[in-house]
Amino acid sequence: MTDLEVKVAYQDDLLDALNRLVATQQDHIARLQGDMRHLYEQMKTLQPSGMGDSDVEPPPPHY
Repeated sequence: MTDLEVKVAYQDDLLDALNRLVATQQDHIARLQGDMRHLYEQMKTLQPSGMGDSDVEPPPPHY
């Protein structure tokens, strides 16, 4: 009977530790999602750089 009580106590401690870890990870995920939303909004406001336009700049002479 004592062995079962020890196992249950160990499992309770493990469950509490896992719950704390999951809560911490959820906080990190929420913060990262907020950061991503912020970066997305910043990227939407940026002007295109035009680096991909081949009409603006002729190709190098070796082409």
